[in-house]
Amino acid sequence: MTHIWVRAEERPHEERCGITPEGVAQLIAAGFEVTVEESRQRAIPISGYREAGAKVAAEGRWREAPLDAIIFGLKELPDDGTPLPHRHIMFGHAYKGQPAGKILLERFRAGGGSLYDLEYLTDESGRRVAAFGYWAGFAGAAVAALCWAAQAKGGIAGPVSTFPTSDALVAHVAKEIGDGKPKVLIIGALGRVGAGAANLCEQIGLPVTKWDIAETKSGGPFPEVLAHGIFLNCILARPGTPVFVPRSALTAPRDLRVIGDIACDSDSDFSPIKVYDRVTNWERPALRVSGDPVLDVTAIDNLPSLLPKESSEDFAAQLLPQLLALDSINAGIWGRAQAIFDDHLR
Repeated sequence: MTHIWVRAEERPHEERCGITPEGVAQLIAAGFEVTVEESRQRAIPISGYREAGAKVAAEGRWREAPLDAIIFGLKELPDDGTPLPHRHIMFGHAYKGQPAGKILLERFRAGGGSLYDLEYLTDESGRRVAAFGYWAGFAGAAVAALCWAAQAKGGIAGPVSTFPTSDALVAHVAKEIGDGKPKVLIIGALGRVGAGAANLCEQIGLPVTKWDIAETKSGGPFPEVLAHGIFLNCILARPGTPVFVPRSALTAPRDLRVIGDIACDSDSDFSPIKVYDRVTNWERPALRVSGDPVLDVTAIDNLPSLLPKESSEDFAAQLLPQLLALDSINAGIWGRAQAIFDDHLR
């Protein structure tokens, strides 16, 4: 019997979960054993999981789980350097040369465990089977608009927090931005992330320019980026990604006032935005990289958690069919994910 252990997220402001009580009930009906940890911050109460038939464990007990249990979470593990003997399903951020990712891989090497990275669960055509992308784009565009609104009032964006619904977030952003109508350029507009970003902008009445592969295939430079008030990067960094915002943009004439790096690859060698080098956070969503004229970058790496319930329900529905296939973990998407992990561990 395959045992799935759903761990509590230990990162602050991370209220999402990759499975709902309804999904747990389906797994149990299919013959899986499911343990769900209690959590101080999960948007979905533990009572629903208990009623679905899951075993309940205290927060953080995954470290003591049976070695054959598959540990399922979303964001990164505590960076304590301990070996990792279990199989883990999560967003590892370990395959693009990130310093923290290299450390994570060494922990797996030391413990003998495996990483099934959610970002690399793909079907036979290479398309991801489950993603938070739409909600990352939606929330990322909202935060970028809030950064622009704060600038327009002579300040810098203050802390952000969760919203119960996407409608509540839209209403808040619309109120803050008022009559301001900065032009927005979205690169990656045809993808999930770009679609979410465009939807938010259109709901609050901002004019949007949508770019994708056709508009960026020249490799740059792209002066059009500097002609927009807000630029939203919705393309994951990878080898060959063009530079959209070079370092020279800091001193060049520009209308650009806010960069929303929704892909949030600040420490990747392939980052297309060269004016900043670190992520921002919920307490300080904006990083001011220039003061004359002002330019802020926002790059929060768990944006969908601004809408934890809606984003969790959407992602969980996408992923559940794959979780139901975990009895065949050496085949299909899970086998491909294992092969990617093995390749990067060499």
